[in-house]
Amino acid sequence: MMSTNFSRTAPHRVWATAITLAVSLAVTGCGVTIPTDPDGTLDRVRSSGELRAGATPVGDAVIVDGDDPRGPLVDLVEDFAASEGATVRWTVAGEESLVDALEAGEVDLVVGGMSDATPWSDRASVSRGFPGIPGAGGRSLVFLVPLGENAMQSTFETYLDEHIEGER
Repeated sequence: MMSTNFSRTAPHRVWATAITLAVSLAVTGCGVTIPTDPDGTLDRVRSSGELRAGATPVGDAVIVDGDDPRGPLVDLVEDFAASEGATVRWTVAGEESLVDALEAGEVDLVVGGMSDATPWSDRASVSRGFPGIPGAGGRSLVFLVPLGENAMQSTFETYLDEHIEGER
């Protein structure tokens, strides 16, 4: 009797194994890496040598004098860009304008006084909160990147993990 049950289930196991193998080979053969950026933000930053960042003033973390932002958040973004072989082209504006620019593909990253309670989470991908940023008044700040650009977000968050002192 065992051989009868085995013979009935064996074809199902063969099919399941074949399907699993086919899917594994297809994904491996595609050269897909995870995380990925559907719109290629991180690849574009690396290949063009330019990170387009938006900044909005927040305490001493981002201070804006004309079109030139400065402060600890600005330094973090510029140092991150340098680590990726890029320089930063800054756009200074209010949060809503910067989120519009992020959606339109005009900026790659937005920094400012956004917290994890940001109202922009339906229009931008929000990083996890980072406490310990000088000038942020003890607040845990988040960063915005285009929706779905997971490689950009992951690479930036990893950089921040290594360069921000404080509790995470």
